[in-house]
Amino acid sequence: MQQKTVTLRFLAAPMDANVRGYVGGGKILEWIDKAGYAAAAAWSGHYAVTGYVGNIHLHRVVNVGDMVEVEARVVYTGRTSLQVVCTVMSHNPRDDVRVTNTQCLLVFVAMDADGRPTPVPPFTPEDAWEREENERAQVLTAVRREVDEAMADQAYTDATETCRETLRFLAAPTDVNWGGKVHGGYVMHWIMTAGKLVAERWFHGHARATYAGGFRFYRPMYIGDIVEVDARLIYTSDSEMHVSVYVRSGDPRGTELQTTTHCTIVYTALDEQGAEVPVRPWVPRLPEDRALERHAVDLIKIRSRLGRAEPHEHHAG
Repeated sequence: MQQKTVTLRFLAAPMDANVRGYVGGGKILEWIDKAGYAAAAAWSGHYAVTGYVGNIHLHRVVNVGDMVEVEARVVYTGRTSLQVVCTVMSHNPRDDVRVTNTQCLLVFVAMDADGRPTPVPPFTPEDAWEREENERAQVLTAVRREVDEAMADQAYTDATETCRETLRFLAAPTDVNWGGKVHGGYVMHWIMTAGKLVAERWFHGHARATYAGGFRFYRPMYIGDIVEVDARLIYTSDSEMHVSVYVRSGDPRGTELQTTTHCTIVYTALDEQGAEVPVRPWVPRLPEDRALERHAVDLIKIRSRLGRAEPHEHHAG
């Protein structure tokens, strides 16, 4: 019988904290990707690549010194793909009061020794939680297709007046996963870092990631590739800032970079006491900026049909 659940347990270390002193969304997504990979590999018996990580509601931060549990459970399989639900929980070891920090769905594709997609054993849900998550995984698959179609019509060029930041660096040997490619968790961390930079520049204060609509992984990147992380503000509403981030990479000896990953992240503006505060509105004037604002509103409407925002925790019975 295939192993369908993997749980990682560890203490959040000082090196995991961001400049605000707590563990941010980027580091949490690194942990999620590692746990999800372990579950996908254990079920399939093969190396697996991350294709998508989505519907991420970042409810609570993780504090340095907390005991962290990252549980990954296989909930759905296609012919060569697996869908895994990851739940992150944490608690102070001195009081054992557990909180759920986030929960999200990951899609992996199993690969054979030649790097081609390979069939995976079918998954059959065995309890009420697994049946509900199995059905939800199929709904989310349809929504992803709708979002992908909406994204395909958008242009991201230099014809913009928005708040924008671009990070550029070389992919290092320490960024590589077990398959010799840059770890998807590190890519997500880079995206969250660039997005936070844009949000805090626009707000001129503290902004925390509260939602990520979906990280889409289009192609791998390798050691020595030049990496470009391009983040731009596309929509504001009340205390929220929606930031679209594209990652491109390629051989530094070449001239053209290819898109590897994309995600739109929602950041919430906070005051010094951690309370939500309004941000100045972004009012686009150029055609491309206005089109991206409309695109952000369309995505909000599509995702509103997903319903559940709170984690759906598994309780063995």
